[in-house]
Amino acid sequence: MRIPPVPHRPDLVELRRSGVETLGGFRSFLVRGNLVDLAVAFVVGAAFAGLVKDFVTAFIAPLLALLGGEPDFSRLSFTVSGTRFPYGVFLTSATSFVITAAIVYFLLVLPTAKLLARLHRGQTATERDCPHCLSPIPLEARRCRHCTAEVLPATEAPPR
Repeated sequence: MRIPPVPHRPDLVELRRSGVETLGGFRSFLVRGNLVDLAVAFVVGAAFAGLVKDFVTAFIAPLLALLGGEPDFSRLSFTVSGTRFPYGVFLTSATSFVITAAIVYFLLVLPTAKLLARLHRGQTATERDCPHCLSPIPLEARRCRHCTAEVLPATEAPPR
């Protein structure tokens, strides 16, 4: 039995070509730097969150237990008209959040900010604020790129 040849259909060729272009666009979206950076940041952030949680459980919670008794408030609750309100669960989560935020700030954010300030200490400024719209413009600019106002370059003295 002989199979008849498939007739040439330009609409199917165009559909196939647009599908390939769509997949190529999707592939470039996946390997674009922002998405990969976001995925890496998410994985590192999840690992860091686990590290901070374990640090709080291993060191901070026992210190709180020394100061004020049991650090786990999840058993605290009150009842109104037969309905139980376990407010201790919220207290435990809120305490953990505040402690975690303090650890992240004092062990990560503050040292990083000090390091960046120390690294940028010797650099000269390359921009200044426009006196009209307060947008950043280059020091040598004669016109603001945002509001188009004329400005004197920072290297020139203002007229008296």
